Amino acid sequence: MLFLASAGVTIYWCGSMRGEMPMPGGWTMSMAWMRMPGQSWLVAAASFMAMWTVMMVAMMLPSLMSTLSRNSERRLTVGAGYFLVWAALGAAVYPLGIILTTSEMRWSALARAVPMATGAVFVLAGCVQLTPWKARLLGRCREASGCGRSAWRHGLRLGVNCILCCASFMTILLVTGVMNLTAMAIVAAAITIERFVPSPERAARAIGVIVIAAGILTLSTGR
Repeated sequence: MLFLASAGVTIYWCGSMRGEMPMPGGWTMSMAWMRMPGQSWLVAAASFMAMWTVMMVAMMLPSLMSTLSRNSERRLTVGAGYFLVWAALGAAVYPLGIILTTSEMRWSALARAVPMATGAVFVLAGCVQLTPWKARLLGRCREASGCGRSAWRHGLRLGVNCILCCASFMTILLVTGVMNLTAMAIVAAAITIERFVPSPERAARAIGVIVIAAGILTLSTGR
């Protein structure tokens, strides 16, 4: 039920913020970084945090369910700690996103460089998928066991490890548009596949190759 509710709210939010701003270079800027008319920065930040947290629940809960099932008696505490870490990431991302988008609107040369920069980010993210570092983090996520004495600390540790493991995916999501439903679905599917397939390292490498190819295509076409 929680997954369905969070997914429904995420779809609704994305639909209500469907408008995007055309930018020099042939790309569009997500409205997630914009203040609505008459909206204060505090309200805008609170709106973004609510959207981000609900979106993370929708995206990450499918891959987290097996871990929560092993901690059924304290799964609410584990889950709260886990998603608190993701919320903290959103709090860090928001001001950086505002600074970057403000700069892109102010300097057209920077805006025109965004498609090429996006391609470079894809290539880098794909390369991360091929590293032993990624494989180690993925192994920790898949082997997460019972929470022992502290469910809260277990949730926090799990959240930090998961953010590191999903760093390449989250970077891709941010550069393609944080309210892009297609990007969200693809990223969520990739994360879930890595958690549950019999050969996670092969899956991570295969996904990395696909991401690198997409980055090269973006660099070659400039869009």
